[in-house]
Amino acid sequence: MTDSIRFLMCSPDHYDVDYVINPWMEGNIHKSSRDRAVEQWQQLHHQIKDHAIVDLVTPVKGWPDMVFTANAGLILDKIVVLSRFYHKERQGEEPYFKDWFEAQGFTVHQLPRELPFEGAGDALFDREGRYLWAGYGFRSELDSHPLIAEWLNIEVLSLRLMDERFYHLDTCFCPLEGGYLLYYPPAFDSYSNRLIQMRVPEEKRIVVEEADAVKFACNAVNIGQTIILNQVSEGLKAQLSGAGFQPIETPLTEFLKAGGAAKCLTLRVTEPVIEDRHTLVQVESRTIRMEGHLLDAGLINRALDLVIEGGGSFQVQRFDLGEQRQSTSCAVIRISAPSREVMAEIMSQLIDIGAVSLEAETEDACLEPIEMDGVAPDDFYVSTIYPTEVRVQGQWIQVQDQRMDGAIAITQSVGDITARCKILRDLKLGEQVVVNTIGIRTIRKPESREQRNAQEFSFMSAGVSSERRVELIVEQVAWELRKIRDQGGKVAVTAGPVVIHTGGAEHLAQLIREGYVQVLLGGNAIAVHDIEQSMMGTSLGVDMKQGIAVKGGHRHHLKVINTIRRWGSITEAVNQGVLTGGVMYECVKHQVPFVLAGSIRDDGPLPDTEMDLIKAQERYAEAIQGADMILMLSTMLHSIGVGNMTPAGVKMVCVDINPAVVTKLSDRGSVESVGVVTDVGLFLSLLVQQLDKLTHPYKI
Repeated sequence: MTDSIRFLMCSPDHYDVDYVINPWMEGNIHKSSRDRAVEQWQQLHHQIKDHAIVDLVTPVKGWPDMVFTANAGLILDKIVVLSRFYHKERQGEEPYFKDWFEAQGFTVHQLPRELPFEGAGDALFDREGRYLWAGYGFRSELDSHPLIAEWLNIEVLSLRLMDERFYHLDTCFCPLEGGYLLYYPPAFDSYSNRLIQMRVPEEKRIVVEEADAVKFACNAVNIGQTIILNQVSEGLKAQLSGAGFQPIETPLTEFLKAGGAAKCLTLRVTEPVIEDRHTLVQVESRTIRMEGHLLDAGLINRALDLVIEGGGSFQVQRFDLGEQRQSTSCAVIRISAPSREVMAEIMSQLIDIGAVSLEAETEDACLEPIEMDGVAPDDFYVSTIYPTEVRVQGQWIQVQDQRMDGAIAITQSVGDITARCKILRDLKLGEQVVVNTIGIRTIRKPESREQRNAQEFSFMSAGVSSERRVELIVEQVAWELRKIRDQGGKVAVTAGPVVIHTGGAEHLAQLIREGYVQVLLGGNAIAVHDIEQSMMGTSLGVDMKQGIAVKGGHRHHLKVINTIRRWGSITEAVNQGVLTGGVMYECVKHQVPFVLAGSIRDDGPLPDTEMDLIKAQERYAEAIQGADMILMLSTMLHSIGVGNMTPAGVKMVCVDINPAVVTKLSDRGSVESVGVVTDVGLFLSLLVQQLDKLTHPYKI
C-alpha cells in the first residue's frame, strides 16, 4: 500500500439507475441489482485499499449517482474545483461534496452556475503532474478551462468529445505512469487527436479497440504500475503488460448500466504536484454580434451549429428579439475555441453568414507583407463570395473584385488604401495580405419575411430540385431571363458537350438568337460537338435524329476540327459559309462573345480554344463581370471554376442529371443559387417553351 496516495469513494447504499442522462442508462431503469452492485463495489474498494488509502463520503438518499465520486470535483494539492453538474438529476450532490472537502481543509473554488464542469470525470492530470487534460462537449463547457488553469496554476489541454457514449473524458482516456496513455481515439475530434499525438509519443500511446472501449477499459484506476479496471480482452491485457503494467480485473457490470466503471467510482485526492508549473491555456474567446431576421432566416441556429460543429462552445450574452414582423433581431454571443487555429476556422464561417466580431469594430485587420510573388503569408484569410470590408487605419475599406477562395491584398499610398481579392498567383511584392479574422466583416442585407416571400426569383429556397419541381424552376428562370433581357442585363451560360448529346443545341441556339445569352463559356468539346452536329448531323458519331452510330462516325469530330483549323477560326468558318447553324454559329452571327478553355484531353484543339489555363481563367473572369445570372449546364469543372469567380448577388442555376454534381455546384451558401437535377436537354426544351409563352401568351 502507498500511504501517500488517497482516494475518495462512496458506498452504493442508495445506488440505482433512476433516470436517463447518458446512453448507457437507456433501457436500464431499475434493472441494476443492489446486491451485485454492493458486491462489485466492495471488490473494487478492497483492490484499491491494497495499494492506497481510501476515504469515504457518506451517501445521501435521493442522489443515487453520488457513488461516482470522480465527478465530485477536481483536486490538486489542497485546492478543489467543485463540480457544476450539467443535469439537474446530479446537481443536488454538490453541497454534500463541498461540505466534505471543506471539512478536510481544502480550499474550494466554485464555477458560475451556468458553467458546467464535472470534476475529475472530465479533467485528468498527466501522471507526472505537468499538465491537465480537460474534456468538453457533453457535460463540461470549454469556458471552464481558463478558470481551472488559473485556480490550479497549471497548463490545461482541451480535448473535444465527439461520441455520446463517451460523455466524460475518463470514459475514453486514461493517463498512466511513465507518460503512457490508454485511450480510444474515435471518441475525439481530429484537432484533439493531433494534440494528443503531439504530447504523447507514439510508443507510449496504448490504443483501445471499440470492443474494449465499450466495456470502459479506459475508465481505469492507475496506481504506480498497477491498473485496476473492468474485465477486458486478453489482447489489451497483453498490451498493458508489455508496457510494464499489471492489469487487475474486477467486474463492474452493474455500474456500466449507469455509464461508469472503476475510475468513475473513485476520486484521487492526492495528485502529483510539481513546483515548476504555470497557468497556461490555449482557449481563445471572441464576442460576435449578429443582426437581422435571425429566427425567420434560421441564422441564429446556423451560427450556433457552426460553433459546435467546429469544436467550440458559446454563451448567448444578449438576444433582443424584434417585436414586429418587420423588426430585426440582435444577438451578442461569446464564442470559445480550444486554440487559435480552431477559432480562426469558426470565425471565418461565422463571418460568411454576416456575424461581426466586436473586436473587429475596434481593431484593424492583421496585415502581413508579401515576401514572394504568388505566395501568401501563412494563415491568410480566404475570401468568400460575399461583399466584404476590412478595417485598415481605422476605416472600413470595401474589397474589390470579390470572389471565392482568394486572398485580400492591401495596397497603401498617401491618402489611398485599396483592398482587392486576388488569387494566389497574382499576389505581388509590395502588397500586404489580410491574415487571421480580425478586422473583417461581410455585408449581408437583412430582409423581412415579406421581402423574401415576394422575391419573384426565390430559387426554391436555394435548394437542389428534383424532376417533380423542374417545371416550376423553369417558369422562374424564364421569367428572370425575360426581365434581364428587357432591362439590358447580362446572362452568362457555362455549357458542356452533354448539351449537344441530349438534343439541347437547338434550344441553346434559340436562346442566343433571341438575345437571352450575352456570353458563352465552355471547353473545346462543346464547340467541337456542336459544329459536328451542324456540319455532319452527328454528335460523337451518333446520328442525332435516328439515335444510332453511323459508320466511321467516330472520326467526325476530328474532321470538323480539321475543317475549322483550315479556315483559322470559328468566326471565319461562319463568314465563309462553311458553318451554317448551331450554337457557335449563333454566337458569331449575334456577336455573343465566347471563351473556350482547353484541357489535356482535347483533340485538335480548335484554333479558338485557349490552351493556357491561366489565360483561360483570366478570360473567364473577364467575361462574367457584370453578369446578372449564370446558367450552368452539365459541366462540373467549368461551372466550379465560374462559381469561384462569381460574387454573391449573381443568380445561378446549376443543371445536371447527376445529383452529386448539382449539390457541389449549388452548395455555395448563396441564396441566389439553385440546383436542378434533370436532363439538360429537357430543361432547355422546357425553358424555350416557357419563354415562348411569355412572348406569345395567347398563342395556342
